[in-house]
Amino acid sequence: MDDYVSTGTFWFMVALINAGLAEQKNRSRWIWFLLSLLLGPIATILIVVRRAPEPVEPSMTHRGGWKNPDPHPRSLGEPM
Repeated sequence: MDDYVSTGTFWFMVALINAGLAEQKNRSRWIWFLLSLLLGPIATILIVVRRAPEPVEPSMTHRGGWKNPDPHPRSLGEPM
């Protein structure tokens, strides 16, 4: 039973380390954490070997901010 607990602890620690590695390579921390729980050290190899994606400039619409405004806004007193 002690072997089971230490193996589970090792697997969880590998998943935590992989989450940090994935974040450094601009990848989703949660997705790689979950994949690491399934794949273990194989996920570590995948994170290290795969190239990081090109950084993309964030748009304001992803943050719930700026939306494309109406190019011809009507004032309230103007007839239709």
